[in-house]
Amino acid sequence: MNQDMELMLKGYGLTTAQILYRLPDHPTLLQTYIWQHYDLAPDFPEMRTFLQFWQEKLDGPLHSVRYVHKKMIAANEWRALKGEFILH
Repeated sequence: MNQDMELMLKGYGLTTAQILYRLPDHPTLLQTYIWQHYDLAPDFPEMRTFLQFWQEKLDGPLHSVRYVHKKMIAANEWRALKGEFILH
């Protein structure tokens, strides 16, 4: 069995996040970064770990994060969750 299927069986769902951040040299401009990983809703520990890494190690202050989380709850039934974090 592949790793993606194992994670889905453990309750993980696919989370896609659109991260908006400010360019260090041009703080009035926003840039987009797309992050995708299997994660657990509603706490999103993987995404929060990545955002903490971003704030500690990378240039470019975070502005906001929009996310979509899809989780398989039956053989052909999915649950979707959408949200946004405002960080600025």
